[in-house]
Amino acid sequence: MISLINSPDSTTNYTAAITRLARAIMMADGEFSLLLASCDVKRQQQIVSWLEEFSSADIREVLIPPCAKTLYTPLIDAIGTTFPEALIVKGLESVVEINQLIISTNLMRDEFRKQFPFPVVLWVNDEIVRKLVWLAPDLKDWAGSTIRFDVPNDEFLNGTALSA
Repeated sequence: MISLINSPDSTTNYTAAITRLARAIMMADGEFSLLLASCDVKRQQQIVSWLEEFSSADIREVLIPPCAKTLYTPLIDAIGTTFPEALIVKGLESVVEINQLIISTNLMRDEFRKQFPFPVVLWVNDEIVRKLVWLAPDLKDWAGSTIRFDVPNDEFLNGTALSA
């Protein structure tokens, strides 16, 4: 099997993933949507920076604390009274009781749709995606497929991932 990560087209695939995420945010147009994005934690900030270049949307970031028991409350607290056009949620991989957080999020999923008139992007890793599938299949179904940012380290670190 040939890996797309090591193919000559990996830069194109990476740019396509950022474009896909920016388009998904734009298409939400004031409606709730759940988006899953996956990459190495070290790369997230650079991807967010590039996303902001691709998109003119007001994108706000929230870091979920490791002690969080729910996802809803930290997000409500972070957004306050002014809604962004998109919300990026980081830190899920560090949550100590991630199973509880995922289950509670699934139980409150209708509140997300009612309270968040914008897309919510969850940065996830493969373990969190598996937990979503098993512990919160209804919530996972809202997200559809995961947008993956898998690029060889040398391309990312050299800044060549988007220069093509």
